[in-house]
Amino acid sequence: MEEQNHAAAVEAILFAAGEPIETEKIAQTLNILERDVYMLMDALTARYAETGSGLQVLRLGNAWQLGTRAEFAPFIRTALETRRMQPLSNAAMEALTIVAYNQPVSKGFVERVRGIDSSSVVNSLVDKGLLEEAGRIDVPGHPIAYRTTPLFLRVFGLSSLDELPEPKPLQTEEFTGEIGELDETQA
Repeated sequence: MEEQNHAAAVEAILFAAGEPIETEKIAQTLNILERDVYMLMDALTARYAETGSGLQVLRLGNAWQLGTRAEFAPFIRTALETRRMQPLSNAAMEALTIVAYNQPVSKGFVERVRGIDSSSVVNSLVDKGLLEEAGRIDVPGHPIAYRTTPLFLRVFGLSSLDELPEPKPLQTEEFTGEIGELDETQA
């Protein structure tokens, strides 16, 4: 199969899949090298950009997905009459941040960091497709481990977890004053 047919085949695979497809799977399917998949994706990305297409190739870690450009979201939403995704609560953002920076982690880990029961928050993030089960942790009880998903990357506009911003160190206020005797009127 020549390069032009490979490009068309990749485009068809991404369109039909509707979800991320690993580079290795595409290479095996087309019987080409993985480096050739990257070249095909670069060419497809360039073609969409040059033609002003409403489509784009999304790189999600070591996987690829065909998606629409963000500027067309209002039109798509109206045409499909879908509701906008509700913003995540502060609790959900906290839990998602904890998992993203420490994955894979258990619900218990998230709860210890947050200092509050986080079971329903983690379950909600799984239901939304932002977290997924990542096996079991080898500790007593073998709790389920959770990790972020390709949807998490897409929602937050990341190609990989390496693009997460560096966490800021905790700021602690240092007491610089003198400790004096407590005045009875202040007690």
